[in-house]
Amino acid sequence: MTRRLPDRVLAAAGARFDVTLRDETKPLTQRELRAALTEFDAVLPTLGDRFDAALFAEVGKPRCGILANFGVGYNHIDAVAAKAAGVAVTNTPGAVTDATADVALTLILMTARRAGEAERILRAGKWEGWGPVQMLGTHVTGKRVGIVGMGRIGKAIARRCHYGFGMDVVFANRSTVDDPGLPARQVPLAEAMAADFVVVAVPGSPATHHLINAAAFAAMKSEGIFVNISRGDVVDEAALIAALRAGQIKGAGLDVYEFEPKVPTELVAMENVTLLPHIGTAALEVREAMGLMAVDNLVAHLEGRPLPNAV
Repeated sequence: MTRRLPDRVLAAAGARFDVTLRDETKPLTQRELRAALTEFDAVLPTLGDRFDAALFAEVGKPRCGILANFGVGYNHIDAVAAKAAGVAVTNTPGAVTDATADVALTLILMTARRAGEAERILRAGKWEGWGPVQMLGTHVTGKRVGIVGMGRIGKAIARRCHYGFGMDVVFANRSTVDDPGLPARQVPLAEAMAADFVVVAVPGSPATHHLINAAAFAAMKSEGIFVNISRGDVVDEAALIAALRAGQIKGAGLDVYEFEPKVPTELVAMENVTLLPHIGTAALEVREAMGLMAVDNLVAHLEGRPLPNAV
């Protein structure tokens, strides 16, 4: 296990396996990655543990038979190279949906209503009392939201926006979505980007790398607010910074970053940007559910059963 997980998860894994727990927060080093594939029968990795094609080529025939990823996103694992090396890959879909959608709404509201900036003013002792034109933000209710990626999480965000805030929903998706589950229109990416609020909810993969680039930001309106809760490298971070600097868009709310944990100093300095440290699934019951799902995948592999969440 490459990170400390909640106690319930550690207990469940310990009941079936001889567990080696790596109690650190940083991703595996190259040496640790090689050891993971050559010294263990199974590995429970997570975001940042980069099992790429070069690593599998270097190792050759690994001892490890499964990478039971903790998280729904697995763009840090080359699943094709893993399969060729005889290593199964699983993930934890479903468990993360509502928590991630909740954080998307948190970012929409915080950025629109300038909540981070307002709290900084108050904590610094600079608040001089209520005033009619103080800290004016953007009204959310009744606006249009454009969702990029209408999978489980995208649909959960759409439900919250439409039924909770009366928002008109448009969405862009690579494949046709016959039933979005609520009143919503599928549109080209440029039209989705032109909404009042844009939320990116696509999986990270080579196909979505820098999907949101300078051309995509050019399609946004000057009052538009951009939110990303997917994967950092889906967004060209330099293009986002340029759009914010130029006033091309009004603000942004981010939970993920292209080179995390590194966050560009340009973004940190901007008051119209809400920055969260990748907390999309950071609720105890959610992290427990994710971990137990990963353990279920490990046990199924151990027992020779079909993997519940193979990718």
